[in-house]
Amino acid sequence: MDIKHRKQIRLKKYDYSDAGWYFVTICTQDKKKYFGNIINNKMILNQNGLLIKSNWKKLINKFRIELDCFIIMPNHIHAIVVIRQTDVVGVSFMKPEIKMTISKSNHHMHLLNNKKGLINQTPTIGLIIRYFKSKCSYELHKNGFSNNLWQRNYYEHIIRNSSIYS
Repeated sequence: MDIKHRKQIRLKKYDYSDAGWYFVTICTQDKKKYFGNIINNKMILNQNGLLIKSNWKKLINKFRIELDCFIIMPNHIHAIVVIRQTDVVGVSFMKPEIKMTISKSNHHMHLLNNKKGLINQTPTIGLIIRYFKSKCSYELHKNGFSNNLWQRNYYEHIIRNSSIYS
């Protein structure tokens, strides 16, 4: 029996929490048109699409990031996420409002959200996308959506200079 090996699509040894601009594409499962339709060359979002849009915009309330342009299509999203360098470098340099806990079961340190609900460590693109996909799936399933919403993984491209951006 042949086992299919998934191709790794991330750059080896690249730190995806590095400050920079990232172009991401997130697709629906089986490229199903869950977010609306294009009518007269204009994307018309349905209720699912409006929920996706709302959750995308709320990412800045959870992570220390900026959201540049984005577009929601019937079966995927294109967006630019900007990660800025933060002044949180390690445990000894943490801001006072950051709470810490040590799990007795596994002795790992965990950074918890501060009072504003922001993640205080510099997030990776993977963490941001994982959170977004989970939040959207949870909310849609809570409202009766029964299908798998997202395709596994996502696509990203690091925007290294302005010529790539334009």
